[in-house]
Amino acid sequence: MNMKLVSSIDAVARSRLVTINVNALLVDVAKLLSDTQISLVVVCNSDGAMVGVITKTNIVQQFGRCGESACTTVAADVMTRDVAYCRPTDSLPDVLSMMEKRGFVHIPVVDENCKPSGVVNARDALRALMAEEKYEASLLRDYVMGIGYR
Repeated sequence: MNMKLVSSIDAVARSRLVTINVNALLVDVAKLLSDTQISLVVVCNSDGAMVGVITKTNIVQQFGRCGESACTTVAADVMTRDVAYCRPTDSLPDVLSMMEKRGFVHIPVVDENCKPSGVVNARDALRALMAEEKYEASLLRDYVMGIGYR
């Protein structure tokens, strides 16, 4: 059995990636999150390296604390800095296990320079693993039944 890697869902992970600069206004981040089907925005420095993430929860908490003044808050003041992430070479089962333990639905994918290349969604990872299991089960069934092996 081959180990399914994060890179196997690269296309969908890339489609989920939304990045912003550390100096972006929180109100602009809120607009991004409301206009997309994601719950996480990756915050990058001027070199394009990930320095944090902002979730819908971060937005709600900040607006709840600051009210009107939250509109002038920048991403760097609200982002989560200690970010869990994965690499394209990590195994999907390991990434899903980490996500489950930490209660994450999304996790950024970064390269060796900490530059984001995608966002893994737990549902996408599970779909990929289930598809692999179905394929392996069909191969085993065909082998046992002698289909295609004459």
